[in-house]
Amino acid sequence: MDKTLSREEIKQIIPYQEPFLFVDRVTLLEKNRIVAEKDISKDEEYLKGHFVDFPIMPGALIVEGLGQTATILIRKNIGESHKNYDILAYKIKDAVFKSPTFPSDIIRYEIDLVMQDERIAICRGKVFTNNVLSAEGMMMLAIVLKTDFRGKYAERK
Repeated sequence: MDKTLSREEIKQIIPYQEPFLFVDRVTLLEKNRIVAEKDISKDEEYLKGHFVDFPIMPGALIVEGLGQTATILIRKNIGESHKNYDILAYKIKDAVFKSPTFPSDIIRYEIDLVMQDERIAICRGKVFTNNVLSAEGMMMLAIVLKTDFRGKYAERK
């Protein structure tokens, strides 16, 4: 497996683009583990309103970054056919936020794959802000055929 990925390489793996891409680079990629980073710029659009006059990164977006990082790992494990699947958040459990993330911080997502089969992946995630544990939790991600999932909801698009 590749050991590192750039932002452009990440965009070729997961179906996300700016402004909703929360992974800037992958620094470690193994079969059951991935480490990725995000630089929090003072110009991030969401910081303008969360919180006014005291900008911090929303916890929901930190969890989103964990999910995107886990998705990269899951897709790499599936192999070339990963493009036939959508990876969806199914369950987030025991999410704990220990400290805030501010503009100019660097966050590091660490995901350990607990289990993966053809339908589900379970991951343990930790977030470090400037090398200090700032959040952690478990997540379950569903692995579904694009044709089934998107076909089911095509009329809502």
